[in-house]
Amino acid sequence: MATNQVSPAPAGQLENLTLSEQIQQRELAHTAGVYSKRPVVIVRGQGARLWDAEGREYIDCIGGQGSANVGHANPAVAQAIAEQASVLVGCPELFFNDKRAALMERLCALTGLPRVFLGNSGAEAVEAAIKFARLLTGRTEVIAFMRGFHGRTMGALSATWEKKYRGPFEPLVPGFKHIPYNDLDALKAAISDETAAVLLEVVQGEGGVHPGKVEFLAGVQELCRANGALLVIDEIQTGFGRTGKMFAFQHYGLEPDLLCVAKSIAGGVPMGATFLAAHLGELPPHVHGSTFGGNPLACAASLAALDYLEANGLPERAAELGAWFRERLSQIQSPLIREVRGLGLMVGVELKQKVTPYLQALMQEGVMALPAGLTVMRFLPPLVVSREELALAAAAVERVLRGPGVEGGES
Repeated sequence: MATNQVSPAPAGQLENLTLSEQIQQRELAHTAGVYSKRPVVIVRGQGARLWDAEGREYIDCIGGQGSANVGHANPAVAQAIAEQASVLVGCPELFFNDKRAALMERLCALTGLPRVFLGNSGAEAVEAAIKFARLLTGRTEVIAFMRGFHGRTMGALSATWEKKYRGPFEPLVPGFKHIPYNDLDALKAAISDETAAVLLEVVQGEGGVHPGKVEFLAGVQELCRANGALLVIDEIQTGFGRTGKMFAFQHYGLEPDLLCVAKSIAGGVPMGATFLAAHLGELPPHVHGSTFGGNPLACAASLAALDYLEANGLPERAAELGAWFRERLSQIQSPLIREVRGLGLMVGVELKQKVTPYLQALMQEGVMALPAGLTVMRFLPPLVVSREELALAAAAVERVLRGPGVEGGES
């Protein structure tokens, strides 16, 4: 998302800048340049709040892009990390490990899928799923959906729809098709005995916060079964309570063959996982691997995060607060709003104009939110957010969208 870009300061003038500006300049001097940065330095978080270097407080509806479900600086996760760091940080899967064994058992019980490959990110989880699907079926074709986002590594990028992400790196991995989302007829026409997998988001996140229709999601699974293709569900953003259940596929009674998760799996510590259904069996040795996958530090953080999610009923809380938040946003009387939609605490407000200037204005009101495409304002607050904090966020949205307006800007 384009923002108020920070320009490099002339040489020798850092001493004339504020502390926040100095930090920004130090990053600008060394960053690879692939990120558009908002002109704010975040130095601390607690629960659903963030603070910048100047001490200004924000309600966080970005939530680490969905990785902060149990809240910033969660004390249970912090304690687990500290304790594990003093015992053993790394242990590759050349060996067995107590924390890894406990986490695998816990995760497989939660998903209902008996085997799991542990990695480090969502893109890695998708890459593993693509490889596993091709290996297990002996086929190469993968069907994904328009507006879908699955990551930026070459295989995950090949499954991602948006041209601005794909274009500079073509030719990508061959064998990928993209069809319209929520269009079962399009899938019927595309799927065949050459299809290894259908890669599906139950709610499209980056693509605009579009929930799948009940009949569409059930139909995708049925068509996969009928054609011998594997149903791969991408729950990288929707997993771990975000939509009102532990996983979004559980709303619809879906049974994924392969399941990809990441983001909030370990309370903000980098981790990803790819699950395999029972009928797929065990994979052959050496077909995939990861040096840091399943490291004890991330496993300890994940176990603590899962304990916290369940003990505090965060999925149920997300269902209740998400419904309330969507209703409150729907009450805003603004000609700019086209639609409010979402599932649980994954909420999108589609505007009739480009969203970037309104996100900038919202940040000035003390609320952080994300874009989802050119026109959608996306809210992914930590699931520990209070109703009072959501009410403040909604009031800020109302002020921004009912005010004199913000013209221009690009997404």
